[in-house]
Amino acid sequence: MTDSVYLGNPNLKKANVQQEWTKEELLEYKKCMDNPQYFIENYVKIVSLDEGLIQFKMYPFQKEMVGTFHKNRFTICKLPRQSGKSTVMISYLLHYALFNPSVNIAILANKAATARDLLGRLQLAYEHLPKWLQQGVMSWNKGSLELENGSKILASSTSASAVRGGSYNIIFLDEFAYVPSNVAEQFFSSVYPTISSGKSTKVIIVSTPHGMNMFYKIWTDAEEKRNTYVPIEVHWSEVPGRDEKWKKETIANTSEQQFQTEFECEFLGSVNTLIAPSKLRVLAYKQHLQKNAGITVHKKPEKDRTYMLTADVARGTQNDNSAFVVFDITEIPYKVVVTFKDNEIKPLLFPQIIHQVARAYNQAFVLIEVNDIGEQVANNLQFDLEYDNLIMASMRGRAGQVMGGGFSGGKAQLGVRTTKAVKTVGCSNLKQIVESDKIIIEDFDIINELSTFIVHGSSFQAEEGCNDDLVMCCVLFAWASDQTYFKELTDSDIRHQMYKDQQNQIEQDMAPFGFIVDGLEDENIGQAVDEYGTRWSPIVRKYDTDW
Repeated sequence: MTDSVYLGNPNLKKANVQQEWTKEELLEYKKCMDNPQYFIENYVKIVSLDEGLIQFKMYPFQKEMVGTFHKNRFTICKLPRQSGKSTVMISYLLHYALFNPSVNIAILANKAATARDLLGRLQLAYEHLPKWLQQGVMSWNKGSLELENGSKILASSTSASAVRGGSYNIIFLDEFAYVPSNVAEQFFSSVYPTISSGKSTKVIIVSTPHGMNMFYKIWTDAEEKRNTYVPIEVHWSEVPGRDEKWKKETIANTSEQQFQTEFECEFLGSVNTLIAPSKLRVLAYKQHLQKNAGITVHKKPEKDRTYMLTADVARGTQNDNSAFVVFDITEIPYKVVVTFKDNEIKPLLFPQIIHQVARAYNQAFVLIEVNDIGEQVANNLQFDLEYDNLIMASMRGRAGQVMGGGFSGGKAQLGVRTTKAVKTVGCSNLKQIVESDKIIIEDFDIINELSTFIVHGSSFQAEEGCNDDLVMCCVLFAWASDQTYFKELTDSDIRHQMYKDQQNQIEQDMAPFGFIVDGLEDENIGQAVDEYGTRWSPIVRKYDTDW
């Protein structure tokens, strides 16, 4: 008997052991193979916190999830906390590995430890299968397993290198919303060739929302049918035992915002963001016209329109992006029309891309942050590429840095240094123009960065593990929009426009119901003069309230 078990484990059948079948077992095997829901509900065991090892009985929404996984190649699930989403997934993956020979399955999570824990739960379920349902074990450890039918399962953290070079039939992404945006982007650019190489390969994404990141983008695109993912959404009330009383208790023990994110599954930004959460919630990105080599185009250049490009220069290291944003500044509201970000481009090549895009957009005015390597980029643009519309800045005493053209006077520099004062003014102005709809932002990457651009001391910066390169381009633009030179370029004053809008709103709020004729428009209209020379105006009643 010991010869038939794997490494002394009596619950595991080793490879190359002949299986004797009864007629009932053969019929049952066929039933399990054809119907994953039947297999899971009758043969998959899980560990319950209250009852220990029990048979997994699926809720109705869990059965529906399994059916959707089985019928479709691409699935994305937005589910509340503790709804059994991981248990459903590992049960389905177990079925897939058992009844499909020579398949490769990847279990990927935001942390390697989480992925290994999921694999461990799958292995536990496997150990409690009857021997006639098991495949012989070839390899069995904490990070992977291989079965006699050639099927393999790998557990790893979600990264660009996790499945590179391999060919996978199923990729399961657990809690994908918690994977940093830069890692998520690199992962998809690396793994997509692997996914698309087969006709039956599957990608299953399961997560609770966590900000406006890659998970948010894929989910939104799935809802709008801009991709081929089938969206599955589960409300917390579909989980048995959860009612209004449970909701009130959960909020009391956590917070309203935490409940909205983890149980209502709303896409909210981080806490203490520069832009108010109520505004972030309604910012909606639109599909770009084209995207190539880091450049995302939302609107092509138009004749007789004025554009401005602001750039944030990095050293070309792995965690920092060189970025720029092109704005249409012809009128208010301003519009984001092009974005660029790349974490590999070298400072020597960056000026050429700026030059190419700026020229295409009607010789756009260019403002570069020159704190570090940016000065080299600005010099290259000005002297080597001979670009004329480079904006300068000069120190003007207590006024600080003042924006100007080619004859700025004083100690002018080719661009602006992001001092504490510049960043403070820029952040304040950006908050105002975004929240008052004086700028149209439909770029996913900017919205994503805004959702994690949070308070840090007396200023703002990206949340740990996130980026703010595009947001800093917007901060530079917001600083510039309040400068006298900007108003001369555009003939528009953002503060004056905001003041006018506020006054109009106040007047609308204070306006009475109906109208009053006071005779001021024409002193003779509606007036009469009596015998004593006294002028009289008729009483105009408001609607029917005086009748």
